[in-house]
Amino acid sequence: MRGRKPTPTHLKLVTGCPGKRPINKREPKPAGDLFAAPDWLSADQKIGWRYYIDAAPAGMLKLCDLPALATLVIAADLQRQASLKLQEGIGLLVKAGNGTPVPSPYVTIVARQSDIMLRASAELGFTPTSRGRVVMGEPPLPRDEFFD
Repeated sequence: MRGRKPTPTHLKLVTGCPGKRPINKREPKPAGDLFAAPDWLSADQKIGWRYYIDAAPAGMLKLCDLPALATLVIAADLQRQASLKLQEGIGLLVKAGNGTPVPSPYVTIVARQSDIMLRASAELGFTPTSRGRVVMGEPPLPRDEFFD
């Protein structure tokens, strides 16, 4: 979508709608808090999942956020793996088949996964600028994955 991100409906209700466009009174309200990692994630990715679940404010992540959070967790894991390969001494440049130096494929992986991580983090409200747009309701009861 082009242009600025739309103002959330609850902010329009509080601050008014300068464009005088109608407010969506039937905006969906996602249900179900997100807790358990999908079983198809690797062990390292499940550790990352737990980190983001614990770091997010209670009640912020909903079941419909699973694909975005999985994207963030997988990208973070791939970035970590590629960074470790670079630290093993492979170097930032490697020689191509004809002998000319080219960037290591791991540099490209780190850069691409970093971009994916930033976009997914912003969508989920994890970056400093996106957190300013998130407005939470009343805090829910403490999370307990065994009883929810």
